[in-house]
Amino acid sequence: MYYTVLSSRNESNKDALAEEIAAENKDDKPMSLGKSILFIVGGLVGLYFGSQWMVEGAKFIASAAGMSDALIGLTIVAAGTSMPELATSATAAFKKNSDIAIGNVVGSNIFNGFLILGLTGTITPLPYQSPTATLDHCMNMFASLLLFIFAFSGKKRNQISRIEGGIFVLVYIAYLTYLISTIVK
Repeated sequence: MYYTVLSSRNESNKDALAEEIAAENKDDKPMSLGKSILFIVGGLVGLYFGSQWMVEGAKFIASAAGMSDALIGLTIVAAGTSMPELATSATAAFKKNSDIAIGNVVGSNIFNGFLILGLTGTITPLPYQSPTATLDHCMNMFASLLLFIFAFSGKKRNQISRIEGGIFVLVYIAYLTYLISTIVK
């Protein structure tokens, strides 16, 4: 949060971003209030039913394939729920808005880890009996540490290079491989 506040104080970044947003949206017409409300309600309804179908589908796949719920949650469900972040981050990266790309991923993880998990645990206790719980937590901390190191060191500070992005992908593939080989046995 400290870094975000310091970065946002840089006036040249604010002005450049404001000009870029204005240029991209110059032909956009504001949406009516009614249509906006309809889109929000429709999106919430779609989100509700989509998440229900995803959970039920993942359970079905898990039972049909003889896989544990933990493995399905850490692979299929995690990948499915991360697709919006991937689409948003990729679009932002292609448009040279790297702050949005990284902020989206980091913000999503903070939001999910604190608010979503916190609210869910407040509503009902969450038993956590994953066979890989310790590894999962260690990988989460390792990924956060790796992001911090990559973002604040190297030739180009505040930038994740292609090699560093590749390292993230390789670590994830190794983690998935280990999970699948451990949980499936």
